[in-house]
Amino acid sequence: MIYFAGIDAGSTYVKAALIDENKVVGVKVANTGIDNVTTAKRLLEELAKDANIEFEDISFIMATGYSRRGIETADDNISEITAHAYGVRLTAPEGIKPRLIIDIGGQDSKVISLDENLQVNNFVMNDKCAAGTGKFIEVIAGLLETTIDQVGPLSLESIDPCDINSTCVVFAQSEVISLMARKIDRKDILAGMHMSMAKRVAKMARKFDVNVDVLMTGGGALNSGLYSAFEDELMADIFVANYPQFNGAIGAALIGKERAE
Repeated sequence: MIYFAGIDAGSTYVKAALIDENKVVGVKVANTGIDNVTTAKRLLEELAKDANIEFEDISFIMATGYSRRGIETADDNISEITAHAYGVRLTAPEGIKPRLIIDIGGQDSKVISLDENLQVNNFVMNDKCAAGTGKFIEVIAGLLETTIDQVGPLSLESIDPCDINSTCVVFAQSEVISLMARKIDRKDILAGMHMSMAKRVAKMARKFDVNVDVLMTGGGALNSGLYSAFEDELMADIFVANYPQFNGAIGAALIGKERAE
């Protein structure tokens, strides 16, 4: 068996994926820390150990993400957009052929339009403001004294979501503090936060045709409340990728496989 690996070196997390010729063998994630090179190598070594292979058995390692050029372990690097587009070849649920990817990452959000051959048509990316990203959720969750894991389920209990109108995370934070002072239930604040994010990112998505199979990737896809808000905002079914947080790393590994061949 031949193995290939992808490293998605983000600003917050390093994600690693190991694939063989046709499936995902394993995935790992860790905080980026101050030395992403060491973190990336450790994750690959752990993946190799779990798969009962030697590190040297990995035929090609492809890096992507914010600090991809610094990953010395990698044989080459590729842009995030290309890696995410490739990733859906292995992460899309069976029977789904995505033409639009909504990726909610820790520090940015991306909408990628694909053609019928899953090649990149165009994309829109928000990496200038934290609103609409995982960092926004993390900040608000901290204010409301809840965990990231509980944000989705709590928000789905809301029957009266509040409005959060600020488009800047700093002002939105002040708005949430004001809502807390008014004793608004946190589940209604969280539901309002998800609606605000969905509106912001859906505006980006509407630059393209949204009447297609839409696939949600990134850590945000694990948030049931955010996922539901996107479905309401776009009035469409949205599919969640398998291994959503690792879509970029899996895509990088797939491109590495092509290079090796």
